[in-house]
Amino acid sequence: MSRRSFPEPIGDEVRRELKRFGPSGAMAEVVRAWPGVVGEAIARNAWPARVARDGTLHVATSSSAWSFELGLHEADIRGRLAAALGTDAPTGLRFAPGRLPEPPSDPSHPEHSEALRPSVADRRQAEQLAAPIADENLRKLVAKAAAASLARSADRPGRLLD
Repeated sequence: MSRRSFPEPIGDEVRRELKRFGPSGAMAEVVRAWPGVVGEAIARNAWPARVARDGTLHVATSSSAWSFELGLHEADIRGRLAAALGTDAPTGLRFAPGRLPEPPSDPSHPEHSEALRPSVADRRQAEQLAAPIADENLRKLVAKAAAASLARSADRPGRLLD
């Protein structure tokens, strides 16, 4: 009877197999290197989407302004990718507004913590704010959203309530 061993990491084998598919196979390497190459601020607003057959890396951006600005720095970014990736580097870059991945959740960050429960005072204030709304369903939804917002604001010291 043979003992079963623990699972072994297969990342290197997967990357090697993906490289057989040409430029798109290098996508894993590009994604891994991207934040270090462009920096955190750019990585939050631009993310590699795909590698075309001609080796061009298509990058999704959060807006056309980001696309324009990054297009001006295309040669510099391509050079940094080449330094980080060597032969796996894309031959060109194309920036266009598109869908970005969700940021990884940080359990210590208040926005990613368990939802705060509004206090009785938060609910009362929210109901007062929503009272002028004639449609009952809409009024309830607005009151619920306002109460949640008030609870979140109360949990963040230093924020002003308007």
